[in-house]
Amino acid sequence: QQKNKSIMKFYNLCLFLFGASTASTAAFVPQSRPNNVFSKSTSLFSVKNGSPIESIDNSVRNTISGLAVAAALWTAPATMAGNINSISPGTVTGNSMIASSMASAKEMASGSGSRVNKDPDSLLRYGLPIMNKEVRELQKNIELIRQDVASKRKTSALDDIKKVKAIINTKESKMVPSCRDAKVCSDIIASMKEKVEPLEGALKASQDYMNGSDQERDELDKSYNLQDALQKQLTQLEEQMVPAGYLTPVPEEYNDLPQLRGRATVEMVLKKPDGESFDIEGSLSKEAKMTMIIDGYTAPVTGGNFVDLVQKGFYNNMDIQRSDGFVVQTGDPKGEAEGYVGTPSKSVGAGKYGERLIPLEIFVQGDKGPFYESTIEDEGRGGQATVLPFSSYGAMGWAREEYEPNSGSSQFFWLLFDSDLTPAGKNVLDGRYPCFGYVVEGADFLRDIKEGDIIVSAKVTEGAENLVQPKQ
Repeated sequence: QQKNKSIMKFYNLCLFLFGASTASTAAFVPQSRPNNVFSKSTSLFSVKNGSPIESIDNSVRNTISGLAVAAALWTAPATMAGNINSISPGTVTGNSMIASSMASAKEMASGSGSRVNKDPDSLLRYGLPIMNKEVRELQKNIELIRQDVASKRKTSALDDIKKVKAIINTKESKMVPSCRDAKVCSDIIASMKEKVEPLEGALKASQDYMNGSDQERDELDKSYNLQDALQKQLTQLEEQMVPAGYLTPVPEEYNDLPQLRGRATVEMVLKKPDGESFDIEGSLSKEAKMTMIIDGYTAPVTGGNFVDLVQKGFYNNMDIQRSDGFVVQTGDPKGEAEGYVGTPSKSVGAGKYGERLIPLEIFVQGDKGPFYESTIEDEGRGGQATVLPFSSYGAMGWAREEYEPNSGSSQFFWLLFDSDLTPAGKNVLDGRYPCFGYVVEGADFLRDIKEGDIIVSAKVTEGAENLVQPKQ
């Protein structure tokens, strides 16, 4: 079995390298109705009746789809032109905070580093506009515990716990002053201290049992759950460090578009039109429920547009319009319009059928804020890392026409991609399409969401107060 796995890995690598030599960005982002990127009409490996690919079983076909994405993602130029804006370390404005924090998190949060971070919760934490180095060190070690427990590296996990204990016991005085409410942060840290001891105990207990035994599994499950609780409190701690009244800078010309000033949580429920169940590796469910965090710190205009449409009920009862192994996509309403028809922005204008359009919005690590209406290559900065990368399964991106940066309206996609195949700094989506959030719960449902499945409901469950409506 191990030999077969090795052969398959080698076979996949050969396909991957072949695809890398022949794929192009245009091939990965085919045109739709007729011009929307990430359409359902074509794909890099199109499957047509009578073609040889029709005879390939679903598992192999999905593998080829994944390799096709990987091949396409390996075509971006890595040339870096110019330096990231220099930020004075002595300034304490909100903008300099974001520049400092994004630079310090660069290796962990994107494909530009030595490893690929695929954890959506971690990516969202690194995307927060904070600059406390002690809490970033705490975050790194808490997240390492999760990785070590998952791979049963128990000794390494216990070493990570020692580092976590040292930080929360000796560095509290350097973390609390960064919080909006010092008492809230002190209480969070006190609660974290209480969770570390039982986590350490469960890990030590797992070492006493035979590898693979039920007892070992129980202790590791307990460790994993305790780490998860610790990680949630870490998120609360870091969110408390976002400066009061912080606003990501957005040019005034976009004030007539909705903007998200912070984050919002959106919950979607989907069903199959025939009443069948979603099948996730043998686990059946009549409905697919996904929870998404929409990030207005990184994508205030894109995130605001999405949350506004959710609040309007735009996505309710809408079909999934594409599901091909690359992406799951929706947002194209019935009728001739290809997006939401509403009052347009004066600076961006309206689409052919009156669609409200939004500008392309890209936030590069180390910058003071997003830049608009151009790609990272247009700016001469290809290969630089974005604040929120497309490196997590279910990363959310905004669809647009390939050669029109300001053509997005209401269509968006969830990316179905294993980022282990993404070489560092070679992701052609980062910097060309805005990543505005991640699925943090229920992402596995994306594996069985198909064209024609229905979004029964989409609603904002947290952060609705962060949506700022346009100034007309």
